[in-house]
Amino acid sequence: MNASQEDREIELSLQPLDADDQAVLNALRAFYDETDPVPESLVEKIQFELTLDALHTEVANLIQMESVGTAVRGSATEAVRTVTFTSESLTTMVTITPQPDGTVRVDGWASPGAGLTVQVLLAHDTVETVADEDGRFALEGLPAGLAKFALRVPKGEESSMVISPTIEL
Repeated sequence: MNASQEDREIELSLQPLDADDQAVLNALRAFYDETDPVPESLVEKIQFELTLDALHTEVANLIQMESVGTAVRGSATEAVRTVTFTSESLTTMVTITPQPDGTVRVDGWASPGAGLTVQVLLAHDTVETVADEDGRFALEGLPAGLAKFALRVPKGEESSMVISPTIEL
């Protein structure tokens, strides 16, 4: 390739996409959609994991998970689940209560908990609250589905992050 051909290719590469370029890209997309489609949940899983990848965290271990039937509003029985996870610096217990509108309420207790920031990492959102001086926190209206808890533990001027395993809300 001579210098003028190289200059011409560079000039073309700097041009905006035109209709011909778009047609080639659309044909390529159609080919891959037909021959090797992206699994339905792959994009959601990648986005969820990338959110966590950016954090330097301590990972908590799930140590207890139990379901209990409770009477809610008369004769309806809903499954309330309690999940406990622990790490070197933090122990957290959450109770997950299904709500009539299809969402869930999460009541949690962390130790040590004073000043603890709690994030619930959902597939398409992050919800945040702060635990009170006793380590108690509550979140309402969360969508059912996969979630992780990211708990920021204050350590003087700095803080550390503890991530729970993925659980089903």
